[in-house]
Amino acid sequence: MTAPETAVERPRSGRERHVPFSADLGIRVERAEGGEATVTMALQPRLLNNHGAGHGGVLMTLLDVAMANAALSRIDYAREVVTVDIHVGFLATSRGRLVATGRATGGGKSICFTEAWVEDETGAIAARAMGTFRYRDAA
Repeated sequence: MTAPETAVERPRSGRERHVPFSADLGIRVERAEGGEATVTMALQPRLLNNHGAGHGGVLMTLLDVAMANAALSRIDYAREVVTVDIHVGFLATSRGRLVATGRATGGGKSICFTEAWVEDETGAIAARAMGTFRYRDAA
């Protein structure tokens, strides 16, 4: 049994932000600019469901990261975002390297509406999402 961590590193803000959970999953932000973002990850055995495909929670996280970075890039990372809600549709099983593309589709100064989709290594769309994010000043 390992001892619980006592010190929590505060994530940096702006483009240098670090989200420990995303890092633990191996998620990488490949591109984020002008309201669009592309994030990737390789599925590992610990991230699979009982059918041997990408776990739905992993896909939801990848979609969330893609949409959050799309929303942040829309304002050039000048503020932070928090997820208000996400609607996800799972369309197919996923395997191998996953690529999620997120896009800001509307909103204003305080809210951003987004959409995203995940493709697996075959190019098949495994999931689609719509999300709402609230902008806030960095803490």
